[in-house]
Amino acid sequence: MMSIRWSRLAALAVLALGATMTLSAQLKVGTVNLQKALQDTAEIKQAEADLKAKFGPRQEELANLEKEITKLTQEAEANQQKYNEQTMGELTARIQTRQRQYQRNSEALQDAVNRERQDILQRVGQRFQEVVRKVAEEKGLDFVVDGANMLYAKPALDISVDVTAAYDKAYPAKK
Repeated sequence: MMSIRWSRLAALAVLALGATMTLSAQLKVGTVNLQKALQDTAEIKQAEADLKAKFGPRQEELANLEKEITKLTQEAEANQQKYNEQTMGELTARIQTRQRQYQRNSEALQDAVNRERQDILQRVGQRFQEVVRKVAEEKGLDFVVDGANMLYAKPALDISVDVTAAYDKAYPAKK
């Protein structure tokens, strides 16, 4: 009975020693600036260009509406003394209508752009994690952290360029 206890105690001591030696071994760490690495991918660059093409006309409409509001506001300020009360009221009502229209259109455009961006980032984000894992395994890294949230890391630890290149190779941008 006593020898069984000593055997178990010896086995636990050996396990503890092995665990300590494993923990003290050098860990290989990599950093990735996720935001920059994602922005540098060909797919994200293509998606941004597609978004500009898709929503550019609506942005232009908003810019024209904003110019119209500015012009009407300047007209109201410049002619405040010249216009009668009814004319000023009509002009003020037009300005307010245009401002509400601008606000609605601006919010709708922003919502649409945000939805599209979220869809893109969700799709790309899942793929990107797979690529980070693959690059980390190829480089023999024990773990990878987001470099944007670190106070300091040696530049040699940054694998952002490697991850971006691997992503572009695995998922080329569609034209």
